Amino acid sequence: MSVCFIFDLDGTITTEEILPILATELSLEEELHLLTKLTLTGAIPFESSFRLRYALLKAIHPDVIRDLVLKIPLNPDIENFIKSNKDRCFIATGNLNVWVRPIIDKLGCQAFTSIAQEDSSGQLSNLEILRKNTAVFKVRKHFDTVVVIGESVNDLPMFEAADIGVAFGGVHQPVHEIIQISTYVCYEGSSLCRLLNTL
Repeated sequence: MSVCFIFDLDGTITTEEILPILATELSLEEELHLLTKLTLTGAIPFESSFRLRYALLKAIHPDVIRDLVLKIPLNPDIENFIKSNKDRCFIATGNLNVWVRPIIDKLGCQAFTSIAQEDSSGQLSNLEILRKNTAVFKVRKHFDTVVVIGESVNDLPMFEAADIGVAFGGVHQPVHEIIQISTYVCYEGSSLCRLLNTL
């Protein structure tokens, strides 16, 4: 039986949320902190939140954001697991392809992201926001079992579409809605990867 793994990025693969780091560096702490809090708790839909984030950040040259993203630490156990299984590991993130490319390149696996076009001057346009169950539907064509790993409300669509869900609390306590529909709950990268190796 072939098994694949789809990981959320923020607070799952990364040991810190990407947005607050960008907010601090770009002097947008108050605005982006509020958006992050409201999004993680489900108070506002991810798509609405992301459009607001995009409006705040699209004026920043993508190279500046990519340089900041490259410095964000990754969970070492999860990083090693993905690199060792990159043909069956995937990332599903609402973050923009042009912003998180350094992490995706570092891990060497395929990713499903929100998409924007970047022109030669760094201007962004044609925003397309990812709905995370899209990742599950696409990889299901090639694998018998789809396992998803995440923790926040915007991960719900992929948990609902997957065969096995693992709520991961390495950075944040997984939201109640995720725990309710999860098969497993883990709080450390090492225990998560031991579990994944048994599936």
